[in-house]
Amino acid sequence: MSHHTIEVADLSFTYPDGHQALNKVTLGVEPNEKAALVGPNGSGKSTLLLHLNGVLRSHEGSVCVGGLPLNDDNLGQIRAWVGLVFQNPDDQLFSPRVYQDVAFGPLHMGLDEKTIEARVSAALEAVGMGGYAQRTSYHLSLGEKKRIAIASVLSMEPKILVLDEPSAGLDPRARRNLIRLLQSLEYQTMLISTHDMRLVAELCSRTIVLDSGSVVANGPTADILYDAVLMERHGLETP
Repeated sequence: MSHHTIEVADLSFTYPDGHQALNKVTLGVEPNEKAALVGPNGSGKSTLLLHLNGVLRSHEGSVCVGGLPLNDDNLGQIRAWVGLVFQNPDDQLFSPRVYQDVAFGPLHMGLDEKTIEARVSAALEAVGMGGYAQRTSYHLSLGEKKRIAIASVLSMEPKILVLDEPSAGLDPRARRNLIRLLQSLEYQTMLISTHDMRLVAELCSRTIVLDSGSVVANGPTADILYDAVLMERHGLETP
């Protein structure tokens, strides 16, 4: 089976305070597919994403990546396959220099210095930030930080990209550049949580609607996004 697949079956998760964030969620993402995960605030989108590489773990239901169940034995391999990009890039960038942020993952994979340098260079070029290696991450714009955060994941050569609200807070030019960047990444499966329906319409072939912790719709993006009744019922707007 391809390492690019995600399979979630009957996944439920309840936080320690008793709030049930996920309720029997079942979905799949195919190799090299770009799928959107949409829903109102509090619908469980971020909680679901955090299950895909084991940041959160549940004993109710299952998560499989590339045919491997997410368990203690497979956790390291799955985390190597699934690259998670947080909504706030400041949660992901913490080093004095861009190079150090992008090199962090490969360094902790035990790679040699020459390989790390090659991966950092390739990742920065892939996101259009080739000249930024010695820049200070703190001084970058939000759009630049988001690109560097994506590069810090790409440097680990993941099979799957999981992105949480990638266009949030971006101005129109930075948002357009981000969409072009994600369109250009042809060899990664993507699951993108977002409120940006125009991004979904341009980028994703399939859309999954999550509300109150459950999947309420799952189908071709054109069918989902332009179903005004469905969208309004779940607190969303058509593009």
